[in-house]
Amino acid sequence: MLVKLYALPDSRPAYDRLLKVGIVMRRALAPEKHKVVAWVRETFSEAWASETEVAFSRQPVSCFIAIQQKKILGFACHDAACRNFFGPTGVAPKAQQGGIGKALLFACLEDMKHQGFGYAIIGGVGPAEFYTKAVGAVAIEGSAPGIYRGLL
Repeated sequence: MLVKLYALPDSRPAYDRLLKVGIVMRRALAPEKHKVVAWVRETFSEAWASETEVAFSRQPVSCFIAIQQKKILGFACHDAACRNFFGPTGVAPKAQQGGIGKALLFACLEDMKHQGFGYAIIGGVGPAEFYTKAVGAVAIEGSAPGIYRGLL
């Protein structure tokens, strides 16, 4: 899917919603790499853990996390599988439907916008309706499986 970074909706309500319930959303720090990557591996997959490691190799780190009382609830990365790509991203099953995913999406897309990109690509799209509703993402016809063709 394609997202117009120059036309993103206001993200403040998404961030404020999390702050009201004590969830902090921020860029991950290099010394947290082992904890974040382990959490992604245990909660989601080895493949996503590999992409998260790439996000930690970026300067600045291109991985954002949502935490509450020092527990990771969600993560989102960009520039991992490819430059200008959003993902992977995930929220712990027990923490879903609380707005964490939307806030993490905004954090990554705004970071990409500040780096000078006009558009972002969401690769390996799962919940297409979510992305359309949250940030006006549109499908890129003929792009599946895209860069993941031939993945081991």
